[in-house]
Amino acid sequence: MFRKPGGKFKAPALAFLLAVLAALTAGLLFLPGAAGSSPSAAAYEPISKAPRAAASPEAQPGASLGSFTVDCGVNSGKVRNSDNLVVSPGKRGAAHHVHDYVGNLSTNAFSTKESLTAAGTTCTNGDRSSYYWPVLRVGPGAGLGTHGSAADDNGILTPNSVLIEFRGSPAANVVALPPNLRTAAGNAHGYTEAGAGTDHLRWSCSGSPDLASRHYPLCPSGEDTVRIFDFPSCWDGRSTDSPNHRSHLGYPDGAGFCPPGTFPVPQLHLEVAYTVPDGARYVVDAFPEERSSPVSDHAHFINLMSAGLMESVLACLNEGRHCVRE
Repeated sequence: MFRKPGGKFKAPALAFLLAVLAALTAGLLFLPGAAGSSPSAAAYEPISKAPRAAASPEAQPGASLGSFTVDCGVNSGKVRNSDNLVVSPGKRGAAHHVHDYVGNLSTNAFSTKESLTAAGTTCTNGDRSSYYWPVLRVGPGAGLGTHGSAADDNGILTPNSVLIEFRGSPAANVVALPPNLRTAAGNAHGYTEAGAGTDHLRWSCSGSPDLASRHYPLCPSGEDTVRIFDFPSCWDGRSTDSPNHRSHLGYPDGAGFCPPGTFPVPQLHLEVAYTVPDGARYVVDAFPEERSSPVSDHAHFINLMSAGLMESVLACLNEGRHCVRE
């Protein structure tokens, strides 16, 4: 179907075939089904089968080894919509899936820097930044687990906990995140793009934080399912956004050094934990064509910290202190 007998592959067909092979190699493809269908059983694996997470790079002279933790709640107020202000500003419902929000209480497709700055926040330290990610759902009738809370009528689970932590650099002091900086971790099209942009996304269980799964982890009874997002932390020093919402920020290399021409900024580390009802299959909300794949998970951040709060973050990181809700 891709070529005539004795002929050569056409470029589009060859590109498609290579993408399929890459996805198979990475273990990202699931059984065939209609767009929007649930992933197969192969998308789930016991957390005990997951590899260990990569070790942190060795600290260099001048490293910023502190941390700053922000308490913004778990979205108990159910602030949700299907907008995406970072990727699709001005387009209502463009995400085609539902996002959970903590922090800024007014984030939607039509928000502006001015409206966000004037809005309230769920963060205890007054941080008006917007933090959001797709909701996690369980199947109809999953109900109450033996150790957890029930999903709502749409199968949406409310997180048990949300860790928002800013981290320093193992290679140097960090500089301030600019106001209104917009960024993402993960890739909402990770399934259809054969895992591209998903290297810093992982799933785990609360009892095995050192294990990093590319699958939906099956956690032992009594443990939470944890989504982990590490955001890029090497800034170009100029832009608060870019056409692909990624080019203005990048990731450090394996030793923790930023690429030439970029500057280390506080790295946002997010952990969102859920009690999944025992035995229930769960999925991340996603674009229909992503088939609810675990590699389509993603999160977004819009920085709206005040100048004073950002100074506090920098002081904690660069002085090697571990600050909570300062």
